[in-house]
Amino acid sequence: MAFVKKKERSKERFSLLLLDLEEYYFEQHTAYRVIHNNEAEKSKVRGSLKICSKSLIFEPEPIAEPIIKIPLRDCIKIEELDQKEQNPFIEKKEDEFTVLCRQVCYIKENNIVAPHKILRGEHEFFFQLEASGKTEDVVQTLLQLYRASCLDKLGDQTAMIEANLQSRLARTSFDKNSFQCVSEKPHMECEAEMVTPLVTNPGHVCITDQNLYFQPLSGYPEPVVQIKLRSIRRIYKRRHGLRPLGLEVFCTENDLCSDVYLKLYNSKDRDELYYYIATFLENHMAEHTAESYMLQWQRGHITNYQYLLHLNNLADRSCNDLSQYPVFPWVIADYSSAELDLMNPETFRNLSKPVGALNEERLERLLERYRDMPDPKFIYGSHYSSPGYVLFYLVRVAPEYMLCLQNGRYDHADRMFNSIAETWKNCLDGATDFKELIPEFYGSDPSFIVNSLKLDLGKKQGGKMVQDVHLPPWANDPEGFLQKNREALESQYVSEHLHEWIDLIFGFKQKGSEAIAAHNVFHPLTYEGSIDCDSIEDPDQKIAMLTQILEFGQTPTQLFTSPHPQRITPKFQNQSRTPSRSTSFHELSPASTSQDSSFEDLTEESKKLSWSNIRKLKMVSKNKIHKEAVTGVAVTCNGSSVFTTSQDSTLKMFSKESNALKRSMSFSNMALSSCLMLPEDTTVVCSSWDNNVYFYSVAYGRRQGTIMGHDDAVSKICWRDNRLYTASWDSTVKVWSCTPDDISSNNRNQFQLLAELEHEAGVNAMHLNPAGTMLVSATKEGSVSIWDITTFGLLHQVSCHSGTVYDIAFSPDSRHILSVGENRCLKVIDVQTGMLISSVVSEEQQRCFCWDGYTVLSGSQSGELMIWDLIAGKFTERIPGHSGPVTTMWMNEQCSSVITGGEDKQIIFWKLQF
Repeated sequence: MAFVKKKERSKERFSLLLLDLEEYYFEQHTAYRVIHNNEAEKSKVRGSLKICSKSLIFEPEPIAEPIIKIPLRDCIKIEELDQKEQNPFIEKKEDEFTVLCRQVCYIKENNIVAPHKILRGEHEFFFQLEASGKTEDVVQTLLQLYRASCLDKLGDQTAMIEANLQSRLARTSFDKNSFQCVSEKPHMECEAEMVTPLVTNPGHVCITDQNLYFQPLSGYPEPVVQIKLRSIRRIYKRRHGLRPLGLEVFCTENDLCSDVYLKLYNSKDRDELYYYIATFLENHMAEHTAESYMLQWQRGHITNYQYLLHLNNLADRSCNDLSQYPVFPWVIADYSSAELDLMNPETFRNLSKPVGALNEERLERLLERYRDMPDPKFIYGSHYSSPGYVLFYLVRVAPEYMLCLQNGRYDHADRMFNSIAETWKNCLDGATDFKELIPEFYGSDPSFIVNSLKLDLGKKQGGKMVQDVHLPPWANDPEGFLQKNREALESQYVSEHLHEWIDLIFGFKQKGSEAIAAHNVFHPLTYEGSIDCDSIEDPDQKIAMLTQILEFGQTPTQLFTSPHPQRITPKFQNQSRTPSRSTSFHELSPASTSQDSSFEDLTEESKKLSWSNIRKLKMVSKNKIHKEAVTGVAVTCNGSSVFTTSQDSTLKMFSKESNALKRSMSFSNMALSSCLMLPEDTTVVCSSWDNNVYFYSVAYGRRQGTIMGHDDAVSKICWRDNRLYTASWDSTVKVWSCTPDDISSNNRNQFQLLAELEHEAGVNAMHLNPAGTMLVSATKEGSVSIWDITTFGLLHQVSCHSGTVYDIAFSPDSRHILSVGENRCLKVIDVQTGMLISSVVSEEQQRCFCWDGYTVLSGSQSGELMIWDLIAGKFTERIPGHSGPVTTMWMNEQCSSVITGGEDKQIIFWKLQF
């Protein structure tokens, strides 16, 4: 429906939809249809004569007169009339040519859109061009196209027409007089076709330093289409006819239909055009990925509807290509109740199953056939989206498209889109009906379910005319029906289960063994890459195969190869516990209790306020207390004392109150890599490159214990619930049981090894989730491992970076993990599925960070603090700081104070200035 409104350009009756599928409109001439009433009398009707690759079309000026379409294959004779009278004293007859045919089609009589009227039998038409000198050329062109249409083999017909088209394109070029500005500099020009639903229009593309132009060969529907490069907001590469030749351009952020869809003749031209336009789009390549949209959706920054539109766009679905029209799910299963209860799960369709598997009895019959079928097997012989299904829904607003698709006819009245409930029932019970919905069902324009054009769509068997679509009892009117659909799509139930449907349509259950297990197997020709049309040598077979693929429907491009994460819905937000492998996400409960909820709410509000103002972080003081790079920061509960470690092998205590160094301690002659403060500020734990972990007593000012548990440098340490976690370059993370009391009493048996977590490379970074139920570790080779600490089992392992991971951390709600690495990327992983859902590339390496799940404060290689908006996928602020790489960062619980350390040997104190 969006494409219908977008393409309404003029009041003229002719449209490319009057052509056959895969037919081209070449040229037009002002002409007269000459009607010979008798030998002495004749009348003329002025109009436009259209020469097309498979037909001759005459559009008369009087709208009461029908458009005449003569298929060239049905012609018996096309010839110019002889000029027999040569007497110079008698006025010369005007040139005429005649067309004798076996069949003619009358269209839009009285300008009414209706099924085409086809008259069989011999009919002769006489035409006279207003520019009479062109008559011979026109006749020769028609004869050439007639010969092509009469060839026995479809492949030969197509080849001859294509040769004619390419010859026309080669003889013409883009008219540079169409430039909007004389100073424009052309970048490239090539031949292309403008794609609209069911038709393609050949012409020339020209792109300059200011505009993108398309000039149709026929000058229709307008002499030139022009788009300012600076107004372009989105561009997508498309596969058209299963080949990577398409390019779609949008000048809006959210419009369903693009401003132009171009099909180039080779992928090299397409790619050059794409990358040239992309240079005019800020962060285009980083923003428009499935992963970046996924993170926005998970966090509630875009709606379910918006997310599905983005996924459709990224999966090659376009409103300009009905064989790849955007696909949306049926979500409501109740079309009989007087009221729609969106709190009742029974109201909704099971989104984990394809439409064909919703009825178990029908599915069993289909599976019986599937088991007996030779390879390649398929469960469903028809698709969930095809041109016929799209126009089934949209016939009331796009009747000409339906007539084009079905050779000038509507479908039988009883098979039309008559009732929402009946359509749903047929999708559940029909032997070959497995269709999903289109985005219009969740839009705001109900015209597609109302026969406002007063179309004659036929009479059903009961004698009733097809009019408006019958709505379910719970919908008072068409607007109310769409409103309820939108509410259902954005409901709690659908938000919690939409990822299951995405797995089927765009994700890991689309193909292979997972698709078989999910009963989600369609005809092989619907899948991308199932057949290489260029390898088919027989032109007839090739064209038949392409036609079948385009009309049958196509499966979207696969976007995800692992399970799609669930949305973070309000029911589950702000929870600190995250499940182990055996725990269902639906069994989670908030970790806080009622008695401390008000305190937690206050703390959360304080954190939100701080992060919303993080750009106002100001430097308070700068102190150079080490001789080498600072590697760790730990702070006492009251914030008065700051402990730091360094590659100079020392642990130092700095007093914030007196702004002076108070203590310095060295455990060995090798670098210290990190430090942390144990509860009650009694002990500082330090990790060292000498393979050991040291315990320093704050009260006594001396070393209190040592763990000698690794075969290489200890890179990172974490503490939670009397457990110490030590990560090492020896490729292990070890878990130790110990209590602060045992350490204080110098108990010889205070350290008990509980587990050893093996890795394939040295572990460089590590973090515990807030609840202490999961641990994430990252290696020097870029892999990230997520561990269930209750069982010490590996949940997920993700190849995340190329090179060392510098820092890694859970989000406060434990739903996501962020990592930064040597390859200059910030990567977000979904904890539930282990899927990499976002990647942002930085200009330089980020060495350490703090984040709230949305915004990141990172320390960069250049020494600046950088603020990143992960939802937008870009950095928003730069704050000058160190004179070398920032190596460590500490943030207080309220997120209002920050301490950073760097390779410049300094520690810097920062404070938010509200």
